[in-house]
Amino acid sequence: MVQNTDYKKLIATTLTKMEVMQARITELETRQKEPIAVVGMGCRFPGGITSPEEYWNYCKAGLDAITEVPKSRWDSSKFYTKEPTIGKINTHYGGFLQQDITEFDARFFSISSREATSMDPQQRLLLEVTWEALENANLPPNNLADHTVGVFVGITSVDNAITVYNSSYDQIDSFFGTGNALSAAAGRLSYFFNLRGPCLSIDAACASSLVAVHQAIRSLRNRECELALVAGVNLILNPAITINLSQSGMLSPDGRCKTFDASANGYGRGEGCGVLVLKTLSEAQKKGDRILAILRGSAVNHNGAAAGLTVPSGPAQQELLRQAIADARITPEDVGYIEAHGTGTSLGDPIEMNAIASVYGKR
Repeated sequence: MVQNTDYKKLIATTLTKMEVMQARITELETRQKEPIAVVGMGCRFPGGITSPEEYWNYCKAGLDAITEVPKSRWDSSKFYTKEPTIGKINTHYGGFLQQDITEFDARFFSISSREATSMDPQQRLLLEVTWEALENANLPPNNLADHTVGVFVGITSVDNAITVYNSSYDQIDSFFGTGNALSAAAGRLSYFFNLRGPCLSIDAACASSLVAVHQAIRSLRNRECELALVAGVNLILNPAITINLSQSGMLSPDGRCKTFDASANGYGRGEGCGVLVLKTLSEAQKKGDRILAILRGSAVNHNGAAAGLTVPSGPAQQELLRQAIADARITPEDVGYIEAHGTGTSLGDPIEMNAIASVYGKR
């Protein structure tokens, strides 16, 4: 009888442990499916846009923010040409911020004037818009240190460093490295706001800011952070990259991207900065946050060995769309609106449209 009692205790203990393990597995599976809430936003876009509300009104009004290259960037007349010419650009248009990007309240962000002068304006813009996004989320910026907060920044441009290199090496001081390194774009936010969660600057070309969102979603679901600041920033400060894109035949002469149109002839470059404040949906609901949008799924992949390094791959795009749909736990029929990459090129547009049609059907 004693032996039987021991067996019964062992079985009972084992069943209890199995129930605990099953509960833990269910919890982990639920985490990986958990939707993410957008609880705050901030932005600076062409057309003098300085808030999400202004951006929405601008879109509803159907306004056009494309202008000629400002003299503060470069003298377009020295680089513009209609015919393909080495060292020249086939357009003198783009989407540029109207604000004076040299203006910055360094004291407010506890930065010396000397260091601020050596900083890439993209870093200064990130500080300003992140503060605005936190205010939009009703989160006191000075209280973030009590929480585990991650920072994820999509950034590619090194125009400021190129401008300094082309001007004078005498301008390179002790602040130049941290002022211009892409890694420091995210690091400076974590430093200023005293954040100790994940901190990443992500350069994935056109996909940089969306990949930053993807990484933030994964970090929140894995409980690496309880709040995520996600940003994308780009400033066009000199003609170097624009020359490269023009020489590659990627830019539209009128600076406008006519996606999926017979007249499509390239895309237009643009500046801006956008910041999102993210939480898990359950946490946002528990805190009573204002929920602006819900992110249910995301995915990232690469073309692999496509026809060329910059040539898009239809099969890869189809697989990416299917992965994102699966991650969101929805079906293609549930999707009512698609925002495409839309390069406005004779190569990229048909590939993307065919991928969309293949996954979502010709509706």
